[in-house]
Amino acid sequence: MQEFVENWGYIAVFLGSLVEGESIIFIAGFLAHEGYLSLHKIILISFGGTLFADQALYFVGRHFGKSVINRFPSLKPRADRAFRLLHRYDNIFILSFRFIYGIRIISPVIIGASGVGVKRFVLLNFIAALIWSVSSCVVAYYFADLIMDKFHLLPKIILVLAAVGVGAWYGVYKWRNRASRKAM
Repeated sequence: MQEFVENWGYIAVFLGSLVEGESIIFIAGFLAHEGYLSLHKIILISFGGTLFADQALYFVGRHFGKSVINRFPSLKPRADRAFRLLHRYDNIFILSFRFIYGIRIISPVIIGASGVGVKRFVLLNFIAALIWSVSSCVVAYYFADLIMDKFHLLPKIILVLAAVGVGAWYGVYKWRNRASRKAM
């Protein structure tokens, strides 16, 4: 198993970072904590993968953006949301789209299609890729450290989280019933 992880782990990190790869990065951070992978290498590889993917998607958007969106109608709701966020928050959106679930892959296409300049996107994308790769990998590494130190508490933590989840669901259920009765 160790040989498999050492041979294929970094390739998986690169491929995972090309798409919404937080789960791959999380697993890689755990494996780095356990000594199977290098934290520095997964940071560098995930940085390169996310930077490459988002630059490529930006250029796709810059040259073919509107036709790509029109060709795939299922992308329209996500594209509309990304356009609204881009026009409202501009640079902040470019720096943060990697952290917004559901629009990460379409966002560089939208940014390219919206006419954001190449130099501006390259600079902001570089900064954002650096923030994402360092923060994701380091958080995963130290979260693994926390879990391994508190592993004996894991069943209790799961039980508490399940109780909170059930309690929240029940509260929402009661609130909706009360609201629907008042509406009648």
